[in-house]
Amino acid sequence: MSLAELADLLKRHARPDLTTVIDGVRVCEVVHSAVPLAGMSGTVLAVIAQGAKRLALGERIYEYGPGQYLIASVDLPVTGHFVDVAGGQPALGFGMTLEPAAIAELLLQVGPAELPRSTGSARPAIAVSDAPDELLDAVVRLLRLLDRPRDQKALTPVYKREILWRLLTGEQGEAVRQLGLADSSLNHITRAVRWIRENYTRPFRVEEVAQLSGMSVSAFYRNFQAVTAMSPIQFQKHIRLQAARLLLATSPHDVTGVGYRVGYDNPSQFSREYRRLFGAPPSLDAVRMRDGAGNGEAVLP
Repeated sequence: MSLAELADLLKRHARPDLTTVIDGVRVCEVVHSAVPLAGMSGTVLAVIAQGAKRLALGERIYEYGPGQYLIASVDLPVTGHFVDVAGGQPALGFGMTLEPAAIAELLLQVGPAELPRSTGSARPAIAVSDAPDELLDAVVRLLRLLDRPRDQKALTPVYKREILWRLLTGEQGEAVRQLGLADSSLNHITRAVRWIRENYTRPFRVEEVAQLSGMSVSAFYRNFQAVTAMSPIQFQKHIRLQAARLLLATSPHDVTGVGYRVGYDNPSQFSREYRRLFGAPPSLDAVRMRDGAGNGEAVLP
């Protein structure tokens, strides 16, 4: 019953901008399949009630459908789209931002004895699992508040906290726990991800970023690849190309200039790598974006 009610709530409260009056909660309704959309994942829980979604991170492909959830524990460049939208049945998804401070507060309160033992090793930043009934029930209770404005202030923190607890004690609990631990391997990699995103136009040495992360070069490279499915240089390339795509939306006739602005010295290399990621050369993709292709669908949920 939870999945059917979840689908009904999502359908009734879906808006074009995906937002709701509950902070950090998004609902998504897609009535037809669209071209894959590139963007940043955010740190989120995403649950599908109807349809299916496919997400690409580097060479890894994730697909999740009704009754399944996806966790993204690092804000990474991904490409995603709904793939099972047919027969008049829209795809419906729920998303909730995962706040490290809220996770850390819950971890401090319950203590390590109440949680499964941690391995301490870095895990992939994105993972998919079947959603247990307890998690779906908590999500449904949170969404019911959209119909009960008087209850929202009192009960939103309660239901969000329950959702976090179900995640922490569930199959992907270790990835969620690491998000709330200041000295976890995940947070060391998150520090590196943030630095590369802020300095994506400049060349760097892996040793430099490893030092900033407080890890040896070998440990940093191993953990970075485990979490992001990319090497640090490949990650920088994805950030550069996504930044270029945003610039092309406003400067569609300056492909060479955009390439230089995001750190490419070679226009041919820029066009080649852009096409490989987005499926079209920069000039054609700019026209496609101007005409609205691929708009109206979020990467997550």
